[in-house]
Amino acid sequence: MKRLFTFIALLALVALQAQGQWTRYTNLPTVYIDTYDGAGIYSKTEYVLATMRYVDEQDQLTVYDSLQIRGRGNSTWNLSKKPYKLKFNQKEKLLGKGRAKAKKWTLLANAADKTLIRNAVTSALGERTSLRFNPAYKFVDLVLNGRFLGNYQISDQIDVRPHRVDIVEQDLPLGDDSDITGGYLLEVDGFKDGNCFTTSSYSVPIRIHYPEDEDIASKQNTYVRNYMAQFERVLRSNAFDDPQEGYRAYVDSTSLIDWFLCTEISANLDGYYSTYFYKEQGDPRLYWGPLWDYDIAYSNDYREQTTVNKLMTDVGYGQTKLWINRMWQDRWFAKKVHTRYKELLDDGLVDYLFETIDSLTALLAESQELNYQRWGIDRRMYHEIVIYSSYDEYISYLRSFISAHCAFLEEAFADRKPVEPTQPFSPVDRFYRITNANTAKAIDASGPGVQQYENIAEREGEDWWIKRANGHFMLINRQSLQALNDPTQGEVGPAVNVGAQLNTAAEDSLDARQLWDIVPQGTQGWYNLLNVHSQHVANLSGGNSADGTPVLSYTNDERNGTSKNRLWYFVPTRDEVPETLTGIRDIEPDDYALAFNPATEELHFGAETPDLLQRFSARVFSASGRLIGTFRADERFSMAGQPRGIYIVTWQCGSQKRSAKFNKQ
Repeated sequence: MKRLFTFIALLALVALQAQGQWTRYTNLPTVYIDTYDGAGIYSKTEYVLATMRYVDEQDQLTVYDSLQIRGRGNSTWNLSKKPYKLKFNQKEKLLGKGRAKAKKWTLLANAADKTLIRNAVTSALGERTSLRFNPAYKFVDLVLNGRFLGNYQISDQIDVRPHRVDIVEQDLPLGDDSDITGGYLLEVDGFKDGNCFTTSSYSVPIRIHYPEDEDIASKQNTYVRNYMAQFERVLRSNAFDDPQEGYRAYVDSTSLIDWFLCTEISANLDGYYSTYFYKEQGDPRLYWGPLWDYDIAYSNDYREQTTVNKLMTDVGYGQTKLWINRMWQDRWFAKKVHTRYKELLDDGLVDYLFETIDSLTALLAESQELNYQRWGIDRRMYHEIVIYSSYDEYISYLRSFISAHCAFLEEAFADRKPVEPTQPFSPVDRFYRITNANTAKAIDASGPGVQQYENIAEREGEDWWIKRANGHFMLINRQSLQALNDPTQGEVGPAVNVGAQLNTAAEDSLDARQLWDIVPQGTQGWYNLLNVHSQHVANLSGGNSADGTPVLSYTNDERNGTSKNRLWYFVPTRDEVPETLTGIRDIEPDDYALAFNPATEELHFGAETPDLLQRFSARVFSASGRLIGTFRADERFSMAGQPRGIYIVTWQCGSQKRSAKFNKQ
């Protein structure tokens, strides 16, 4: 079948070339990809057979037959302008001399970035530093199955090979005398994809990218796990800042500092959520980079409305910052950051970034116009903070941010005290993991009473909505929709009747047992949870690291700031907080909404365009997963006769899968 497809494709190519149809859309190369039989690309795991025609800047045509293409990305795959992954039959030097020769390449859509260049600017930033491996890039216009999709960026796949992450490739298969000390390509991966494990000391999710899942041997897995455990033990130890015995013996300080500075210069909120690093064979140190996935950096992420005067170690997402914030306590690290950043500034860093932006802006002048004729420039695609009506305004916004943020960093690093005292807690509209400072495990309400449990992304009993109530806070559990409660009985006071295990109760903002003050402590981002009724603080019983250890209502005294059993940090998840169906938030504000009428006990959708509701159906499940019923979106569904409790509604509208949870009272 493949040979027949190739033969037919070549015959068609001859005819099309004769007609002169393979031409560039703009000054950029144009890539034409046609899938076999026009098949759609709906999967991030299953490839589709295709042919690719590449028309370069000199109008020279190159044909790649029997190419394979699939979707890629996490959040970006759900956007209307989708990214793709290419896989050739043989290794191709797609970006020319001095670049990788490989089978796998990425087609980045940059849909979340109206400038289209944040990823490219960050690669250029990496080139300005000591970082060895910075993804190559080339901008093209893409036509898929005869449909113009706009401006795309061909870029390296992050993998181990020359001109990418060029480290030692291990023996395959392993021999008895094989050296398994390297190389390894690793990632702190908040999504926990692929071959992933969680570290014991800081609960950091580590993904092993190389050796690949199908090739890695059990002893290589064991080696990496043990190595990372030892790195964390040293980092957490009292001698962590010792030059020979501390964490510096486990890191390449040059790449560490430059990677850290690039993350802070770009203000990438997810820089500590997805962090690549690698280990060479026979080398005890971890090296940092490559830089990857920066399309929502440089103040392009509404989860933090302004990052101009902020450090990502304070407001960013992800567990890598637990390592970095520990390193901030080492005066060597703070001094090295300040000195190296001053070197970069004195060497013209800001002007260099501006020159890169100006060069890319000129290069993309024609292509971006066609791109936004296709997609619209004043339409919010993802996390954009600002929406403008012209491309130049987005570029101006990027330049202004870089100028102001780099000036802030100079001041923040100069005083060598980047870790400020913990600020008063101000929740965002996200679920939080309330994590113990001693064990790095989260408060969980899945079992009897409230207890600690290992951080597991899918465990909704660990997710808490923190909202203001009567001058205090209420903590509402995502799974049960009940509030964190202090059940202490009898006389109350800071040291009276302590030791009751915390539990949850039906939400009641007038009940002081459900009201909490979140009290900042020290400089580590830690807090006490102080109950308004009992005047006790939440305490992990005995500091035990075992899952299921109770969280207690405990003594409130001068040890609140030093006992890690009483100290907690709040890690926001990526999930926004939906309201329950007794006042549910619109799922798609511009398109449709799901609601529940308590008076009639009916579920129903509403839409400004009623025809939309004829396109999909919804299913209703009990909390145990039992199907209650199915209804079309333009119909009503009665919950009368169903018992009280948690229910889940799921549906798919177009390519978007949705779900909502509600509590029938």
